Amino acid sequence: MKRYGHFIDGKDVEPHCGEWIETVDPYRGEAWASIARGSAHDADRAVAAARMAMTKGEWARMSATRRGRVMRNIGDAVASHAARLAEIEARDNGKLLAEMHGQLNAIAECWYYYAGLADKIEGSSVPVEKPEIFAFTTREPIGVVAALTAWNSPLWFATVKCAPAMAAGCAVVVKPSEFASVSTLEMAALMRDAGVPDGVFNVVTGLGQEVGAALVEHRDVAKISFTGSDTTGTRIYETAARSLKRVSLELGGKSPNIVFADADLDLAAAGVVSGIFGAAGQMCSAGSRLLVEKSIKEVFVQKLLKLATDIRLGDPMDPQTNVGPIATPPQFQKVLDYIAIAKKEGARCILGGKQAAGPGLQGGQFVEPTIFDDVTNGMRIAQEEVFGPVLSIIEFSGEEQAVEIGNDVAFGLVAAVWTKSIGRALRMSKALHVGTVWINTYRTYSYMMPFGGMKRSGIGREQGIESVNEYLETKSVFISAAEHAATNAFVQR
Repeated sequence: MKRYGHFIDGKDVEPHCGEWIETVDPYRGEAWASIARGSAHDADRAVAAARMAMTKGEWARMSATRRGRVMRNIGDAVASHAARLAEIEARDNGKLLAEMHGQLNAIAECWYYYAGLADKIEGSSVPVEKPEIFAFTTREPIGVVAALTAWNSPLWFATVKCAPAMAAGCAVVVKPSEFASVSTLEMAALMRDAGVPDGVFNVVTGLGQEVGAALVEHRDVAKISFTGSDTTGTRIYETAARSLKRVSLELGGKSPNIVFADADLDLAAAGVVSGIFGAAGQMCSAGSRLLVEKSIKEVFVQKLLKLATDIRLGDPMDPQTNVGPIATPPQFQKVLDYIAIAKKEGARCILGGKQAAGPGLQGGQFVEPTIFDDVTNGMRIAQEEVFGPVLSIIEFSGEEQAVEIGNDVAFGLVAAVWTKSIGRALRMSKALHVGTVWINTYRTYSYMMPFGGMKRSGIGREQGIESVNEYLETKSVFISAAEHAATNAFVQR
């Protein structure tokens, strides 16, 4: 069983406390690696390395163009090792290997994308009202960034946080989930071969309340980027506010998948299945609420059941598998608890509804693809994030009611609308209070498009050009060409 230390200042570092955490393969239910249990001491060491790298080290002296070349090397390294990284993450958190192959390609391209942006960060000259003054702005890196990532897509989250941060000139400390840290550590090792200077990319593993909290409270961390639950995000936001840290939060969702009577029902049914059962529902963007127009509900639900009953659970390494295990024991129990809550509330279970069993599932944390009908939007199953393969069906009549139900949750991450009417598509995309709207598709992503939520789904945006702004400060500079002191030098603002 391989043992992984922290990655600090370009070196593998053993934990200060001397303790280790076993990481478990959720399919086999067996420990397969161990990671360092970090402490505030380890976090402090990583932050110090990052601060040195971006203030006095080679990274600080490097031109933006050269930084971009180094980042392109990272993309090359990820592409060269994509198959191995995909297998590691599939084993670490149970994601389908087939899905990870596609994601690794996108991760390499994301590094290339931000490598190209590194030397496109520009200030501007401003024609102020004083002719003797030359005024201009510069865009400078905000400082050390702490990137706190979730267990469901650790490599992707580390990339969409760290690539724009590094393009801006920042150095980073990544704290991955203790349930899925290995793939991030393996990517960190590739940084050395890519020519990333020591201290620019650091990884400290361990428990959130020990390492994550230390990073959020650290006085030399300027920015926190977090992906995870809204509950944890709220605590991070409150703590970071005490030291006025910049914060971006990509949190949970309770997303509506809205199907109108004029939609292509076969296409919509496939989109609904993918939106809730893909990745075993362990997605912040999971389409966990199916809003279906009353006139087609019966027909549509039958199409949905036909597709859902053909889903194959099993080994995430098997290309024939459609749904893998729940990634962690606490999450597995949480999903089963919500199923029990839904039944108690009066929702009618029409598919699944329990732990999956059968050949090839022994030792794995599997939950049957589950569908509840007769759900009202006030039920907990319709309001709270389950983060598992559990779908709630809610019927509606007309656009106005669809919008009302769709927006009637605390979250606002994504939504989908299935319709052949371009007018309805435009009206609905404007009316839904979410960060992303998909029309006649689901789970369509691009590192070129901003992603983030409204309401309790988060603050700020990741991906796209504008995400670089999350890691920059604007500085104003005034240069006087006057030969005599200005008479209004002491005018108050």
